[in-house]
Amino acid sequence: MAELELLKKLEEANRLIESDTKSLNSLSVGTAKSQGSQSGHSRTSSLASQISVLSGSSQELGDTGEDDLWTTWGDILKHWDMGGKRKMANVKDLARKGIPHHFRGMAWQVLCGAHDSSDKSKYSAYLRTQSACEKVIRRDIARTYPEHDFFKKKGGVGQESLFNVMKAYSIHDREVGYCQGSAFIVGLLLMEMPEEDSFAVLVKIMQDYRMREMFKPSMAELGLCMYQLDTLVQEHIPDLYVHFQSQAIHTNLYASSWFLTLFTTSLPLNISCRIMDCFLSEGIEIIFRIALTLLTIGKHELLLLDMEGVIKYFQSEMPKKFEADQDAVFSMAFLIKINQKKMKRLEKEYTTMKSKEKEDEIELRRMRTENRLLRQRIDMLETESSELADRLIQGQVTRAEEEETAFAMKRELAAIKQHDINTNQKLVEARDRIKNLEDLSSKPTSLEEVSLRTEIIEQKQEMINCLQDELIKVRLRDAENEETIKSLRGKISESEEERKREREDIPEHNVASLQEELAASKLREAESNLALKDLRSKVSELNTMWQKHLKRSENPGAQSEVPSTPKKLLGSLLEGKSDAAKLEEELMTSRLREVEGMAELKELRLKVMELETKTHVIHNQLKRRTEEVQKLTDLLEEGSRKETDLQTQLRESKRKYTDLEGKLKEDLMMARIRDTENSQCVAELTQKISNLEFKNQEQTTEDDLTTSLNESDRMRELQDKVASLRAQTNNFQLPTPACTPLVEYKLFFPCK
Repeated sequence: MAELELLKKLEEANRLIESDTKSLNSLSVGTAKSQGSQSGHSRTSSLASQISVLSGSSQELGDTGEDDLWTTWGDILKHWDMGGKRKMANVKDLARKGIPHHFRGMAWQVLCGAHDSSDKSKYSAYLRTQSACEKVIRRDIARTYPEHDFFKKKGGVGQESLFNVMKAYSIHDREVGYCQGSAFIVGLLLMEMPEEDSFAVLVKIMQDYRMREMFKPSMAELGLCMYQLDTLVQEHIPDLYVHFQSQAIHTNLYASSWFLTLFTTSLPLNISCRIMDCFLSEGIEIIFRIALTLLTIGKHELLLLDMEGVIKYFQSEMPKKFEADQDAVFSMAFLIKINQKKMKRLEKEYTTMKSKEKEDEIELRRMRTENRLLRQRIDMLETESSELADRLIQGQVTRAEEEETAFAMKRELAAIKQHDINTNQKLVEARDRIKNLEDLSSKPTSLEEVSLRTEIIEQKQEMINCLQDELIKVRLRDAENEETIKSLRGKISESEEERKREREDIPEHNVASLQEELAASKLREAESNLALKDLRSKVSELNTMWQKHLKRSENPGAQSEVPSTPKKLLGSLLEGKSDAAKLEEELMTSRLREVEGMAELKELRLKVMELETKTHVIHNQLKRRTEEVQKLTDLLEEGSRKETDLQTQLRESKRKYTDLEGKLKEDLMMARIRDTENSQCVAELTQKISNLEFKNQEQTTEDDLTTSLNESDRMRELQDKVASLRAQTNNFQLPTPACTPLVEYKLFFPCK
């Protein structure tokens, strides 16, 4: 049984030798890796020793093409700083053919310039610093290459190394911090080199290959790449571009992960490594080339699919097609020509478009602010309008009351006028009676008539006394009227002061109307003064007549003392004089009544003029208030119209914002779905590959063992091979640092 196990192991080693001429080097390098992984996945062998072993082994093996490639890369890496980098064009062509697996970790550092980076010395200090992104990094580590042996163990070497590198970079570049897509790139680097080197290469990729702008929170560079790729698809594959537009399939739906992870989540690892070879030598242009190639290859299938079918195609069918003939796909990608001037122009167009979008956003924010201010102003105007409406209603009510008062005064004035007419008629009748009495006084009178007239004179004397009392009352009324006039003048002066104050408050365009009102009020005041003067003159005339009457009443008394006639003659004379006095008294009474009526009439006229003046002033004020209300109404209507326009624009902007937000959410959801499906697809493919390899090895081992048991000659040959393999293994042990020149290679891995 021991012999069978030994034969099984030997046959497996023989199969590896036959399938890969570089298996011996793989064994030696694998031994170094296993030893390094036990010490925390850090390589202790120097680059010089690896190059020496690999170069020597390739010279002894038989495949001439592979040997030449290995030798070429060994020479390039040895003499890079001594002129190898001047052959960059040649290196670019070699990188397109694929860097040998065992040189890949060293070649990546050289191509990006990380082999002599000073960032390696900062790595240990970063690990001792605490990062704000540690929890997020811990959460996402299990999602990075979950089916890969190096990363699938929780808390294993691979996950710890990935955590260390991502933490160190989040501290190194705090603006970028941590982004989930960068973990796949770091994982690919950790498969080929230690942590410090992976960190240095990551820093160079971020700084020199446009990836830093792509992983910033704004992801502006990713949007630019999507815009450029969309334009390139429109130029190179117009049919597919039209189909994608009709199906609402945006470029970022399927291509965002290509740029963020450099195809590590969309293609097998061996193809991803080869893409990384070209990426580090040519830049991000290779991603555009491969993307266009994949779309061109799958054009006919994609034209028949909808959005869901397109997503499934990129997740399952596209990797199989690429892996089936990857050399042809790479050759086709290298033949695609991309005009760099056009790419620069597209970059300018995208920048202009984004700046315009930002300006539109700023304008929208400004319009929202203006809308808010306009709403506040509208509220203020509505408040003022309600106050003005209340004042207008109050003014209308006051005006109605004043009109009612004026109507009542007009009625009183009409009654006074009618009373004046009646008084004049009575005065005319009294004058007629006086004339009749004078005619009668010229006729002789009898004693009875004398006695009758004496009685009448006595009555008239009493009436005169009454008239004297009334005259006193009239004079008292005159004094009261003078006081009233003084009070009215005081009110007029107060009204003039109020008008002055109102003149200061009233706008300039109403000054002329107010001046006219003032002139009219002064004219009315002058008329009232004239009327008062007229009234005073009539009162003085009445006083004069009254004095005459008193003198006449005194003269008949003096004439009665003359004893010239009998008593009848005296009685007749006295009777005749008493008739004249009676008529004068009646005339005086009527005139006094007339004066009183005129005084009352003038007083009422003054009141009417004052009321008319107030009514006129109030009418003008209401007119001005009406004009102000109209202006405010116009302003309110204009504000309402502007508000309506702004609300329409705001609704349109909200609709656009909602559409954009929905599209972004949809894109984010599709990207998450795509990432999940890609991870599942990679896990399934990895599992299937492992099962197939295991079955293949088992079948081969069983066949070899069956053949070895049936053939004894084969047994002897195998024993000879065992001996020769042991001898070769002893001969191909790794050289020690003491026997290997380190001067030429100390730039890569200094001997510790």
